[in-house]
Amino acid sequence: MELQITWFVLWGVLWSVYFMLDGFVLGTGFMSGFLARTDTEKRVLINTLGPVWDGNEVWLVTAGGATFAAFPTTYALMFSNLYSALLLLLFALIVRGVAFEFRGKIDKPSWKSGWDIAIIVSSFLPALLFGVAFGNIFKGIPMRNDFVALSFNYDGGLLSLLNPYGLLTGVLFVLLFAVHGSLYSAIKTTGDLAQRAGNMANRLWLPLLVVAVLFLAYTYPATRLYDNYLQAPLLLVIPVIAVASLLLVKVFAAQGKLHKAFLFSCLTIVFVCFTGIAGLFPNLIPSSLDPGSNLTIYNSSSSPYTLKIMTVVAFIFVPTVIAYKIWVYRIFRARVTNEDVEQNSEAY
Repeated sequence: MELQITWFVLWGVLWSVYFMLDGFVLGTGFMSGFLARTDTEKRVLINTLGPVWDGNEVWLVTAGGATFAAFPTTYALMFSNLYSALLLLLFALIVRGVAFEFRGKIDKPSWKSGWDIAIIVSSFLPALLFGVAFGNIFKGIPMRNDFVALSFNYDGGLLSLLNPYGLLTGVLFVLLFAVHGSLYSAIKTTGDLAQRAGNMANRLWLPLLVVAVLFLAYTYPATRLYDNYLQAPLLLVIPVIAVASLLLVKVFAAQGKLHKAFLFSCLTIVFVCFTGIAGLFPNLIPSSLDPGSNLTIYNSSSSPYTLKIMTVVAFIFVPTVIAYKIWVYRIFRARVTNEDVEQNSEAY
């Protein structure tokens, strides 16, 4: 297998795992305003995320780092011409982390309510923005290759990203993460809070299904993602697994088997991402103006020597990070109760 293809697959895996892991953190964050009714319940939700949220961010850093090292031209376009959108995303992620840590520092209702709002907004915005960003990547970004200056010229702006297909993809991500976060809250808490979270996941599943169907239907006229599936029908197994996983989320959630529902929610997010990434290949960022200006894994990759070094490093450290994450989730697998946060003054 060519090294560019290897890194395209790894690039897709890194983004998919990030969305699977941080998806329930973002979902729990912006759903906390609907699930938690008391200060104690809000603390319980935050403490379910406390041991893992910052570790999940490692996958975002790794995905960005892999883009920079393996496909520097793609990275340069994303972080220069899409600067405003990415800066807004970065600020939201910073505020979320600060809100988790600062909320319990002063025991005043006004202080806590302010940080509660910050958690909700700073969790909702990344979910929406990630969806809008990937929707626009699937659709194609208005750019042209300037062969004289050896650069890509971007002809859009922040508002041009807020097109119907981009916003639909953003809503899809929000609902995916809302269901994912509600299921996570249900399996990590107890009592009425867990019951409300499970019920919320059940209620949100139907809107998610409707938006998913609309997304699949609109993808055909809005993008060229289906071209690869028509040329290689075997790839259809990817969206089929995504759809089957989404249906099984509802089946197990309705039966009260929330751990299994959460597992299939993880698979749904991963295979939804794989569906888009498989449709992109070999493009990383298609051009909506000129197919000849597409950024591909070939015209935007690093040198073969760089990719070889990175491949060795990746095969050593990615399994290490995976093993560490498995260990962390096993150590903190217990549910968080009201008594846990009330008796522990150092809890969030």
